Amino acid sequence: MCGIIGYVGSRETLPILLKGLSCLEYRGYDSWGIATIHKGAIAIEKDIGKVKDIDVPAISSLLKGTIGLAHSRWATHGKVTRENAHPQTDADAGIAVIHNGIIENYAELKNELENKGYLFSSETDTEVVAHLIRDSYKGNLREAVLCAIRQIEGSYALGVICRDVPDRIIAARNESPLVVGIGNGEQFIASDVPAVLEHTNRVVYLENGEVAELSAERVSFFSLDGKEIEKEVHTITWNAEQAQKQGYPHFMLKEIAEQQIAIEQTINERMTDDEVLLPELLMSEAEVKDIKRVIIVACGTSWHAGLIGEFMLEEIAKIPVEVEYASEFRYRDPIVEKGTIILGISQSGETADTLAALREAKRKGARVISIVNVQGSSITRESDAVLYTHAGPEIGVASTKAFSSQLAVLYLLTVFLGKIRGVLPLQQVKNRIRDLRLLPLQIQSMVDDTTEVERLAARFSATQHALYLGRGINYPIALEGALKLKEVSYAHAEGYPAAEMKHGPIALIDKKMPVVFIATKDDRTYKKIISNIEEVRARGGIVIGIVSKGDNEIVAKTDYHLIVPKSSYILTPLLAVVPLQLLAYFIAVKRGFDPDKPKNLAKSVTVE
Repeated sequence: MCGIIGYVGSRETLPILLKGLSCLEYRGYDSWGIATIHKGAIAIEKDIGKVKDIDVPAISSLLKGTIGLAHSRWATHGKVTRENAHPQTDADAGIAVIHNGIIENYAELKNELENKGYLFSSETDTEVVAHLIRDSYKGNLREAVLCAIRQIEGSYALGVICRDVPDRIIAARNESPLVVGIGNGEQFIASDVPAVLEHTNRVVYLENGEVAELSAERVSFFSLDGKEIEKEVHTITWNAEQAQKQGYPHFMLKEIAEQQIAIEQTINERMTDDEVLLPELLMSEAEVKDIKRVIIVACGTSWHAGLIGEFMLEEIAKIPVEVEYASEFRYRDPIVEKGTIILGISQSGETADTLAALREAKRKGARVISIVNVQGSSITRESDAVLYTHAGPEIGVASTKAFSSQLAVLYLLTVFLGKIRGVLPLQQVKNRIRDLRLLPLQIQSMVDDTTEVERLAARFSATQHALYLGRGINYPIALEGALKLKEVSYAHAEGYPAAEMKHGPIALIDKKMPVVFIATKDDRTYKKIISNIEEVRARGGIVIGIVSKGDNEIVAKTDYHLIVPKSSYILTPLLAVVPLQLLAYFIAVKRGFDPDKPKNLAKSVTVE
């Protein structure tokens, strides 16, 4: 959940490290730190606060050199203090370490080190690593790091420098993502690709238990037992400009606006007029017909996508589906029978709980399929098949275009399975594909005119509580709308099935309570949702409706409404979510908050 960037080469390292930290701000952090080696000494500057507030002229004279490490910390062990910020060092500042992850046995290791006379100056588990390396150091930094990590239990992505070896960075990874950027006469380490993309598009993804030794001219890779290994170099196909705001005030607004393109990129090469093409699924027709059950595991917004996928797969493909929080899945004893598919959904491909759930499923013999946005990420490397969302880099912490792209992939998967299993006739396949082709332009029409959403945001910018209600396939959108408002505006919001309002939440309704109904028109729940609206009106609640175009009946029953284009029932969520994303964004901005960097949140949750 923190940011790592390291550089060794011929250029001054400070500007590179500062830019790298800026590129990683979306991951969330509360403090920062930088270490460089110059003239035989390690210099360190660190503090609480934001990268943009760093006094660059003041530290420029202190942090010289062509090798260095930088870190943005998200507190896990130890309070948010300057002393606990990374880098952490050994007693005489000869070794500096930056670390993402959690050392689970740090208390035992710390006790052993203290008994040997090592003194600690912070509350962090990371300082243990610095002292462990010092304790093992006999002139070979790589061997000392290997000796240290063999004693560690838990997750880590490590960057290490040593004043005695002023031209080397050692990097190590276990259960926390770390990439190595391969340059010309310069090399990089980073917790995520955007931090190095300005300098190189050639990267190597470290696997668990692997170590990299970087010098300006080359990178060598080693297994945990110290043997040198070969690694594949991946070429990143998107560029640094795509990870910039491009004139938008915030990434979140840019990424809401990019949903048309994201969905088009995700679907266009995967369908003809009468067929969905998913060769990457790597399943024979017989294997598809043998599917007995699908278990979807995910977290956060991806879990909401999974709930909608449940409706899609059960209705169209006629496959039983369960949707599980990945964080809870492996703490039961889940039954994985023959014919069970485990479908993991993650934007980053690094979500620790989802990764752990998929590993548990594989251990039980399940076929694991993942829906992921980031190529080469940990989940993709451990899946039997990957269905990529081609949404491009999503930098805003609150997921928007990745969510809609996940739904598009789930829809394609549903139609694909339904046809092969013989439950979706050809004409229905054509109709489903036609409906999906219309979707990107329908979304764009809402993004192009935000006048009503902005007016509504101004009216409710001071609200402290809100209810979001939906029925059927719109219930997950109620959850997602409430989550977006909580994430970026810090207003308390809850999503419920509309019928469950009577089982508790109705007690909260009064003339100050805005109630957002996802009330798009459908034959199944339309009359019921009207009844729920009337219940709120009878108690003086403020009714805000997400309403299908032309539905004057519900419009007449709302105090405020936002119109979405008509579509098929099963695709309605991809339209209904857009005004809710925009509403959350504009409320956050009007409240004076930065929606790209919500407090206490990180883009990639890489610890369990």
